[in-house]
Amino acid sequence: MGDSSTSYIHMVQHLIEKCLIFRMSKEECMEALSKHANIKPVVTSTVWNELEKENKEFFDAYAQSQSKEDKMSEEETSQVIQKMISDSSKESDD
Repeated sequence: MGDSSTSYIHMVQHLIEKCLIFRMSKEECMEALSKHANIKPVVTSTVWNELEKENKEFFDAYAQSQSKEDKMSEEETSQVIQKMISDSSKESDD
């Protein structure tokens, strides 16, 4: 795989990790990255699935800890994703 493909996948992985910090489900993460970062849901899903394979215990615990009262509003989600993308762009410029 080329350097640009590898860095793209690492960026998607980094954004997924940020989604996990904000307690998003896989579907919410796919939707947010599609809407705010123009990342195709199939790409997010594929990277998420690979992360699940590599970190099965974490994702099992994560799935159990998901609860409705901890969800963010659409606007909060949008703000968080925009900040993540902005921060990610700054990091790759360094």
